[in-house]
Amino acid sequence: MGMMKEFKEFAMRGNVVDMAVGIIIGGAFGKIVSSLVNDVIMPPIGMLMGNVDFSNLAITLKDKTADAEAVAINYGVFINTVLDFIIVAFAIFMVIKQMNRLAKKEEAPPPAPTTKQCPNCFTDIPIKATRCPNCTSELKLT
Repeated sequence: MGMMKEFKEFAMRGNVVDMAVGIIIGGAFGKIVSSLVNDVIMPPIGMLMGNVDFSNLAITLKDKTADAEAVAINYGVFINTVLDFIIVAFAIFMVIKQMNRLAKKEEAPPPAPTTKQCPNCFTDIPIKATRCPNCTSELKLT
């Protein structure tokens, strides 16, 4: 029974749950970005390049025969994947940039000094002191 309790404590720890949620949301976000690239961004780019469908771009090394499939280098799929990565990286960059901007707090001004130095013996003394407790010299109020 001790191992089950230990596993429950491990699994329910905040960072493990946060990581799981992040992975699930990341997977869903990846599908959204893939759809954005394939269904929204690539068609206009293909149209501007003369109705090119990148996913169909390939170099055929060996044609299909009755016994074997065709051998091809599908560089169009690679182009789609690279654009997908660039868009995901840019989207994450923008999200992190906004989070950092929102998380940035104004730096608090330094606290007012509570001590000053005696000009005669250089001992730290309270700021409101009128006489140094170390050398007993009289001090000007500042």
